[in-house]
Amino acid sequence: MMTLRFLAKDPGSDHGNSPTVWEDGDSYVVQALLAPLVASGGDLRRLRTVSEPITEYVRYEYDVTPFANLAGGEVVRWLPRDRASDLRFPGNDFWLIDDWLLFSISSGDGEWLGVQPNDDPRVIGFCAESFEAAWRRAIDYSDYRPI
Repeated sequence: MMTLRFLAKDPGSDHGNSPTVWEDGDSYVVQALLAPLVASGGDLRRLRTVSEPITEYVRYEYDVTPFANLAGGEVVRWLPRDRASDLRFPGNDFWLIDDWLLFSISSGDGEWLGVQPNDDPRVIGFCAESFEAAWRRAIDYSDYRPI
């Protein structure tokens, strides 16, 4: 069984070319890619760290979460930044699939540039620990009310 964890920070008002929801302009592309993981009982968790009040784009992400993420089997939690001040985070968003780590690299204006693999066990451990600490503080989608 695989565990897939996403850590994503508020991208601002422009989604650029994020591969998680927007690839080919269709969230169902990602759901199709993740379907085998869900079918095998995998754990799909996405954490969104957000500034409040949220931007128009983050409001859109919130509104489409039931269709773009929850319908695909993900569990989504939201972490307002005021709950994260004492947490340690890596400098980039990342995907962690068991012990396979990919950093998501974006430009300063939010354009997605690609992924950066990392196989250093210390970095993988740091990312897993930071995700778990943030996950414990985050608010489940069903309970989060954006400001």
